[in-house]
Amino acid sequence: MTSSASFDTLESLQADIAELIDHLPTLKHRQFIKQALATIVRLADSEIERLDWKILSAALADMERGFQLFHAYRHVRKVTIFGSARLATDTPEYQMALEFAQAVSRLGFMVMTGGGGGIMQAGHEGAGRENSFGLNIQLPFEQQANPFIEGDPKLIHFKYFFTRKLFLLKESDAVALFPGGFGTQDEAFECMTLSQTGKFGPVPLVLIDHPGGDYWRSWSEYIDKQLVKNGLVSPEDPSLYTVTDNLDVACDAITRFYQVYHSCRYVGDSLVIRLKTDLSDALVEQLNTDFSDIILKGRIEKSQALPQEAQDETVGLPRLILYFNQRDLGRLYQMIAAINQIGTPSPEDVAHPERK
Repeated sequence: MTSSASFDTLESLQADIAELIDHLPTLKHRQFIKQALATIVRLADSEIERLDWKILSAALADMERGFQLFHAYRHVRKVTIFGSARLATDTPEYQMALEFAQAVSRLGFMVMTGGGGGIMQAGHEGAGRENSFGLNIQLPFEQQANPFIEGDPKLIHFKYFFTRKLFLLKESDAVALFPGGFGTQDEAFECMTLSQTGKFGPVPLVLIDHPGGDYWRSWSEYIDKQLVKNGLVSPEDPSLYTVTDNLDVACDAITRFYQVYHSCRYVGDSLVIRLKTDLSDALVEQLNTDFSDIILKGRIEKSQALPQEAQDETVGLPRLILYFNQRDLGRLYQMIAAINQIGTPSPEDVAHPERK
């Protein structure tokens, strides 16, 4: 098909659409392409406002840039770093973020930040340009990317905050949160909310203080005192995250999460947990005993890929299938931790936790 510049004329647009329709039956993801096109057709026949079309068009352009960039890196796990843009380079928080980014990049992970200063700059300085993604935001005033990512092809400037945050989370295999202001608190609670409701992850969430710091420890005490003790969240919900001021603990929380566990998805009402290595029947029986409270019906069963997963790149991985109640996400995180503890990862998986 021709480039997007060809859309300047109606004739070229008609030709591109006709070519797409001709090829649609042979395209791998034709079902979803058809759904997207049908949505556009329905909207075109409705009475939505000009501003609505501008939002839709710009959001699609944001997503096009993100999808195209990250596709080439889809087999490498990435860590998103959130934190204050106001922290100077001589602060202990900046130094801790820099050292953390150095450590996870040495482990093979890539690093994503919002592309600005402070903790975001520390992430790129520590990881290095070759291991960094910057997801910056276009603002009415000048918004400079930090010098460690400026000019890199892995720096994207998004029009909208919501599309930017979509990619900061969608492409992330772990989230590391450093001290920050309202924005960082918003990001922390959004990560918790999305994890708690099953809309994000499961991925490891690590809240990192500098050695001796108590920013996140005090935050965690507030969660325990005001939310857990008052029944506003489940007692298991703190299992969604790790609070630490130790660099080794922070890195271990991420690498350990992917020692045996690989990923999961829903097929109908069943949760399919993909594993890097198979579990014995005895270990699966142990999981059934320990986590029967989160199963709606039946048992946790071993399986190979289901027919609906035939086009999935993980088709060769062993699986566990269960009817998860989709409510107790803290317990699901505990089960993933148990899987990683009782399973036996291969030496290759231990050496390369970043590989998807």
